[in-house]
Amino acid sequence: MSYTATEWRTFEPLARNAEVQAARHPERRDLFLCHAWDDRAGAARELYDRLIALQATVWFSETEVGLGKSLLREIDRGLAMSRIGIVLVTPALLTSLANQGVADKELSALLATDRVIPVAHGTTFELLRDVSPLLAARSGLTTGEQLTIEDAATKLAAAAAAEGDS
Repeated sequence: MSYTATEWRTFEPLARNAEVQAARHPERRDLFLCHAWDDRAGAARELYDRLIALQATVWFSETEVGLGKSLLREIDRGLAMSRIGIVLVTPALLTSLANQGVADKELSALLATDRVIPVAHGTTFELLRDVSPLLAARSGLTTGEQLTIEDAATKLAAAAAAEGDS
């Protein structure tokens, strides 16, 4: 997998950290997928499916929270048991963050670490900056003409596996 120089400056420390964590905590998932509730059957599911196809282990609420379980407690466990957090930034997520929904709580926990990668999909980092300047300040990926969600998944899975070229 190859990255642009800017992408590699973002991904390299995360990849090295993931490599160390994998050695120390092999039971942890590669990635935690933070997304808006409204995206669970759309963009979030597509990203999840692509990551799984690339052999990444992913905590995704749609597959991890069983009936009768506390959503917030399961999210807390998922955050603790994941090496890198992906925040899928969509128009629905921007609304959810502004309304302080569940994704806002996930984001707060992820921002407290140096293990978060925002992925703007159907929106921009400029619009994100109006809702979450701290997340917008993190380097990440933007899907669109140059980068598909499949390409983004490939880069994320490779970073989680501590693979890549500078």
